[in-house]
Amino acid sequence: MSNDSHRDGPVRQFGKPLEEAAGAVILLHGRGGSAEDILSLASNLYLPQLAYLAPQAAGNSWYPYSFLAPVVQNEPWLTSALRKVETTLRMANDSGISSDRIIIGGFSQGACLASEFVASHPRRYAGLIAFTGGLIGPAGADLTHTGDLAGTPAFFGSGDPDPHVPWQRVQESARILAEMGGAVTARRYQNRPHTVSPEEIDFAKMLIREAFPSVLA
Repeated sequence: MSNDSHRDGPVRQFGKPLEEAAGAVILLHGRGGSAEDILSLASNLYLPQLAYLAPQAAGNSWYPYSFLAPVVQNEPWLTSALRKVETTLRMANDSGISSDRIIIGGFSQGACLASEFVASHPRRYAGLIAFTGGLIGPAGADLTHTGDLAGTPAFFGSGDPDPHVPWQRVQESARILAEMGGAVTARRYQNRPHTVSPEEIDFAKMLIREAFPSVLA
């Protein structure tokens, strides 16, 4: 198989055309989901001056095993997935939208990928929204990254217990990103199913509105 399986996947768009947008929100779907699925979430996070981008994973999955599996087991798909996020980010950059005006978010497997991308490509972003996800790697692994997030707002929300994402990993990821200079909020929702709750949507909307105050003036 190709070592870059996600390279040619489409990037679906919603909202303002990139060339006219004040900022962008990149949304990453979960395992078994699709770009269209995650863009349906964009309607709940909609600001009319923003462009919403959703890349599509090959086979509807960014990597084959759990995000808690040894990283080598998820290669080469994981590296390809991170590269796809980077090329989607570059699409916005090439249209004149700097990274500090781009929010990266996702749900479940997509939240893990979003978290890992931001930690491994540190700079000031407009925000990170991780709906049920955390940094990628097995229990006990050193998940730390070097670099400065320069105050990037980050939201981690997750149910506890969750069938796929242990709350301990969410906490650990939030701590690591805070140590990298992120302005991190983590919210634990006891006994919430593996979904995105209305409270999480509200928090994400607040993060987006605070990231782009000029478009609300």
